Amino acid sequence: MKIKFQVPLIAAGVSAIAVVCCKKETPMPNIVFILADDLGYSQSGCYGSNYYRTPGIDRLAREGIRFTNAYAACSVSSPTRASIMTGKYPARLHITDFIAGNIRDDYPLSQPDWQKFLPLEEITLAELFREQGYKTAIFGKWHLSVTKFGPESLPFNPDKQGFEQHFVSDKPDRNTDPEHDPHKSDSIGNTSIQFIRENAGDPFFLFVSFSAIHNPLMEKADSIKKWEDVKGNDKPENNPVIAAMLSRMDRNIGKILDVIDELNLASNTIVIFFSDNGGLESDAMQTPLRKGKGWLYEGGIRVPLIIRWPGVIREGLVSNELVSSIDFMPTFCDLFNTDINPNIDGISILSHLKAGADLPERNIYWHYPHYHQGPPSGAVRNGKWKLIEWYEKSLTGDGKSAFELYDLESDISESVNLTDSLNEITIKLADELRRWRKDVNAQMPVMNKRYSSKQNNN
Repeated sequence: MKIKFQVPLIAAGVSAIAVVCCKKETPMPNIVFILADDLGYSQSGCYGSNYYRTPGIDRLAREGIRFTNAYAACSVSSPTRASIMTGKYPARLHITDFIAGNIRDDYPLSQPDWQKFLPLEEITLAELFREQGYKTAIFGKWHLSVTKFGPESLPFNPDKQGFEQHFVSDKPDRNTDPEHDPHKSDSIGNTSIQFIRENAGDPFFLFVSFSAIHNPLMEKADSIKKWEDVKGNDKPENNPVIAAMLSRMDRNIGKILDVIDELNLASNTIVIFFSDNGGLESDAMQTPLRKGKGWLYEGGIRVPLIIRWPGVIREGLVSNELVSSIDFMPTFCDLFNTDINPNIDGISILSHLKAGADLPERNIYWHYPHYHQGPPSGAVRNGKWKLIEWYEKSLTGDGKSAFELYDLESDISESVNLTDSLNEITIKLADELRRWRKDVNAQMPVMNKRYSSKQNNN
């Protein structure tokens, strides 16, 4: 697909999108984008769990297409959310950690001075949809302002980025009463349903942004007790509190699907289900994947993706194509036949959704110059190969042990490091990862002089 380029227009500090005429032979589809928080790849029934029961998510999979090689652009929240909204890699945006990030500076490397909000000049999905005449709304987690709440957040809240309606919520604190919808899943679901009812006569873009199943893990006591009695609760990959949280979120997904059916909107509504990063790292919680959130192993970045589009996407499909959160923006631009910014990093997957066309071969990259669960790292996936670079080792000149190479087709658990036996592939992918960082102007961590001085004094 040829993509036309357009430079964003800036007026009075606010981004604008050139008006593009678009054929209106058939009504443009409504879009409901459902984003889970910290939901792992295998933590739903349709992705293989025999413990977690997710009839709403599973229904979407039966009625649409389920992806097995879908990735978040980062292993933590804010960067992935920015990539969804813009189609750009977090490294290009310099939004590379959760906002406001880890401020500690007692590690071997010091993190770069990264961007801690989504700049207003970035064109978002909501602005794209509004330009096409859509009603737009987001309910739930935003996590792209300088703070989550309060006066400092207001200049960068969703209403400044194209959303006509919004309410911002977030995870509870540890003093929240777990008996009263602590993660606001019911509030997000009910408000979403109200928005759909009020806008059933107009095209709409609804971003349903849950904070479940993020820490702190809390739910109603009787719901947790129910899952403690379900077979498999003793396995390390299963957690009764997460099951209760996930069940509440899933019920609200089901309610949203029900109201779409009730209003006869299903045939003209695309529903997308995605997660902002991998699930929590705790023992074998992300089995069969390695590690979890905060790591560039598969458990931190491979996520569920399901898309339902009745009459266009055949029911019950499973796709092994390699896709990323940077692909949503160019896909919708393709849907509208609109011009896009030349710095968009993703590709359109529209032809794959409509006709099953193979996607072009490409590399997908990650850059995480911060400490979270693991140390700073980068990664690249090329076909079945995945290379991880550990920045502490590469920046200190320990090149041989700085890289890990895996064959994901035969080793999804990343248990066998192939760098020694496949040196040529390791060198090739390492060079491509370095070139990509240069191309997107990625910010690298640097040696922490204070840490080095402290170590020498000891």
